[in-house]
Amino acid sequence: MTFQTEFEFALPKGYVDEEGDLHTKGIMRLSTAADEILPMKDSRVQSNPAYLTVILLSRVVTKLGNLQTINPKVIENLFSSDLAYLQEFYRRINENGSSKITTTCPKCEHQFEVEEEYLGE
Repeated sequence: MTFQTEFEFALPKGYVDEEGDLHTKGIMRLSTAADEILPMKDSRVQSNPAYLTVILLSRVVTKLGNLQTINPKVIENLFSSDLAYLQEFYRRINENGSSKITTTCPKCEHQFEVEEEYLGE
């Protein structure tokens, strides 16, 4: 069994780049200690602690559509629903090690896992 360190996602709305192209599918990797510690030295985080989310996500989102680089500017320009989605996705993969969600059937109460990428499609 191999240890999964990268997870695919699909943004609810998508990132619109400067040319007007929409980017929805991406990859996020598991975070490291450095990903959570090093941004604390960034002056933008020191002056506004909420900016930590922007820096952190720009480090762990490794692919978004066909963008060449993911930087804080890309994360800043996400729609708020996409930012909230990535925050929850980050929490889920780093705490659970999986993009799957455990859910329960309301009729028979059987528990099963749902792969994240199929939600909302």
